Amino acid sequence: MDYLIVKWLHILSSTLLFGTGIGSAFYMLFTSLSRDVRAIAVVSRHVVLADWMFTTTTIIVQPVTGLYLIHLAGFPWTSTWILWSLGLYFFAGACWLPVVWMQLRMRDMAQLAARDGTELPALYWRYLRLWVLLGIPAFFALVIVFWLMVAKPA
Repeated sequence: MDYLIVKWLHILSSTLLFGTGIGSAFYMLFTSLSRDVRAIAVVSRHVVLADWMFTTTTIIVQPVTGLYLIHLAGFPWTSTWILWSLGLYFFAGACWLPVVWMQLRMRDMAQLAARDGTELPALYWRYLRLWVLLGIPAFFALVIVFWLMVAKPA
């Protein structure tokens, strides 16, 4: 019974992690491309909130439940699919950390521009480009992790 509960938590948290990530990225990107400073200020505030509420929580839950599942199922810790999954997961996390830092600054720039009725500074757009460039490999890394979890190739 422990295995099924932990597996359910693992799948649920991966769904929240991936879903929040892709949903936040979609809204942040397309709202930014609209160049509507007030909308960007609102959306960026909510994206930061979603990251703290859902992404941060599930980033912690994922390895805890995953490692416990490995233990419960008796998989060898040196299985190639496990090592690749962990490596790609931590790679995605390494991409996410600077994204969080940039999102905080982007949110602050948008809030200030909306308050003052000005355009977003050039730095906002540089951060947005880097934000996208970091998001792409993180997205594909997690897609591969999903495949490894399901296929468990030898």
